[in-house]
Amino acid sequence: MATLSLNTCTVQHSRAVLNRVHIFFHFTAIAALLYFRISHILNSDENLPVFAWGLMTTAELFFTFMWFVTQGFRWRPVTRTVLPENLPANVEFPGVDVFVCTDDPEKEPVLEVMNTVLSAMALDYPTEKLAVYLSDDAGAATTLDAVKEACSFAKSWIPFCRKYGIKTRCPEAYFSTFGDDERILRTTDEFKAEEKNVKSKYEGFKKNVQKADDFFDTVSDDRPPCIEVIHDNRCDRESEDNQTKMPLLVYMSRERRPSHPHRFKAGALNALLRVSGIMSNGEYLLALDCDMYCNEPASAKQAMCFHLDPKMPSSLAFVQYPQIFYNVSKNDIYDGQARSAYKTKYQGMDGLRGASCAGTGYYLKKKALYGSPNQQDEFLLEPEKNFGQSKKFIDSLKGNDKETINGKGNSSEAILDEASKLASCSYEENTEWGKEASIIVGYSYECLLESTFTGYRLHCRGWQSVYLYPKRPCFLGCTTIDMKDAFVQLMKWSSELLQVGISSYSPLTYGMSRMSILQSMCYGYYTFFPILSVPCVLYGSIPQLCFLYGIPLFPKVSNPWFAVFATLYISSLCQHIYEVLSSGGSMTTWWNEHRIWMIKTVTACLFGCLDGLMKCIGITKAKFRLTNKAIDQEKLEKYEKGVFDFEAARMFMIPLVLLIVLNLGCFVGGVKRMVSEGNFEEMFGQAFLSSSIVVSSYSVVKGLLAGK
Repeated sequence: MATLSLNTCTVQHSRAVLNRVHIFFHFTAIAALLYFRISHILNSDENLPVFAWGLMTTAELFFTFMWFVTQGFRWRPVTRTVLPENLPANVEFPGVDVFVCTDDPEKEPVLEVMNTVLSAMALDYPTEKLAVYLSDDAGAATTLDAVKEACSFAKSWIPFCRKYGIKTRCPEAYFSTFGDDERILRTTDEFKAEEKNVKSKYEGFKKNVQKADDFFDTVSDDRPPCIEVIHDNRCDRESEDNQTKMPLLVYMSRERRPSHPHRFKAGALNALLRVSGIMSNGEYLLALDCDMYCNEPASAKQAMCFHLDPKMPSSLAFVQYPQIFYNVSKNDIYDGQARSAYKTKYQGMDGLRGASCAGTGYYLKKKALYGSPNQQDEFLLEPEKNFGQSKKFIDSLKGNDKETINGKGNSSEAILDEASKLASCSYEENTEWGKEASIIVGYSYECLLESTFTGYRLHCRGWQSVYLYPKRPCFLGCTTIDMKDAFVQLMKWSSELLQVGISSYSPLTYGMSRMSILQSMCYGYYTFFPILSVPCVLYGSIPQLCFLYGIPLFPKVSNPWFAVFATLYISSLCQHIYEVLSSGGSMTTWWNEHRIWMIKTVTACLFGCLDGLMKCIGITKAKFRLTNKAIDQEKLEKYEKGVFDFEAARMFMIPLVLLIVLNLGCFVGGVKRMVSEGNFEEMFGQAFLSSSIVVSSYSVVKGLLAGK
């Protein structure tokens, strides 16, 4: 008897064909442009400004390189769907351990973290197979107290959600306008009475958490580990009422000592791998940012439509979901929705053995973190050397720990003592945890973007991934709503990714020898995109200065070579507009993406480049920059009105302001000179470039003036 299909994969043929035709057309125009530049420099006469032309050619070579690696995303885009209703009724679901990491209760509000924990606990998955772990790197008493309060509230919240089939299982979202659609469908008196009761309990829970948060104590960098089982799911096993059962809930604060490296989020995830291994030992993990709550309770079963499908390759490592944000305004001036990544690039990579790991919202096979797909048990040859001296943890990897497999002994004193050792600073000494050795052991410490780099290394090892973009977002988070937070985040990404790009693990050398050329090109784009700041700064200054002094850098309008430059500009514009419109965007979306791309490239990317280079030569050290996730009401109002907020981002704005002033001054002076000398045909290209930058800068100038 044929088994029913659990998922589908559809190649977007029309889009792929259009992309390939455009690649050929655009490449021809690029080749013509470079021929024009280089031939004129090599055959230059005394009147040709060789230095300026050399800088322009350098910028165009940078643009060409980045355009080339971007084409990997466009070669074979695919879309996937799942059919969870086709999962067999008697299917034995594997264990899933949910990892939620928080680091600073001031920048990551405790109430928001607890809502994420509650939504994870309420996933539509067998409770005996589900475990939720909260890693608190601040070691704050307020967070520990809050998770206990959350567990108490969950005893009312989870049965309520199950009884009435509530999908929005984040209480803060449900009791806001996001839950209106669900309330409309349920109008019985019984439902309204229960909802009122649960809402009252939630208000009490909020009050208790916020009250405790007001007395936040200072974070100590010198403290022992703390592991506490908040809810032991063994207590629910004898109950026949499935609606009241809850998953295992564990709080972990790993040890911190000034004399030992902290390893940031990668260190927390590796500690969670070890602790969960001896407490629940789920075969899969779900990693969540502390502000990214579960919006679709069936996400785990959707992921299992891939992991449990016998038609899928055994080398499938993880299922990645998109990051969707609930606070994106209609006029998304900061491109918070990241449309280009989640609606274009990830689908393109999915057609090339898998999308990259986004750092949150992915279901990952734990074994993938310990070996290669064809040799999944090679790590067990020298377990103590690779994983440390914990016999219980090694037994859990081998599947010999019957108590852990059966979910027994989660909160016994012996288990908690062992978990404390696994979360200590010294446990990883003389092991392979986080190191890029002959095998992969856990999340890598080579890059602060631990999940992205680890996902890249998994693909290099031969593992695959899939990307699922369902109609209902499975996870919802909070995006940045001001320039400072957006710049800090992008600077961190730029710095870390560039270091990977110029290291021995570069996708264009190390990656290309271990994965397909197209997939390594995609990773090459991610690691080298910060260098776009160099050609953008050159194109934003050299033509304008030459325009001011009447030095032509582009062909005359009447010259046939001018058509090459015009064709490339229009071709790039049309490609971007097509991608935006075909993925559900509008012309406003296109304009906002175009504008913010220009702003971020010459600010955060530029500083990220400098920071990455200084780290490579040892001038500065790696520093973890946590994005502020607390919402400021004044900033929110500006964002919703479509007004740029540059307060606290003045340092980042220095190069952008200099370029704006330069373009404005050169445009006025250049136009005056062009009119007086009558060389319109020669200077049109530079006049157009300068004027387009001035027009794009209007909103920036407006935002800067509004902040004064």
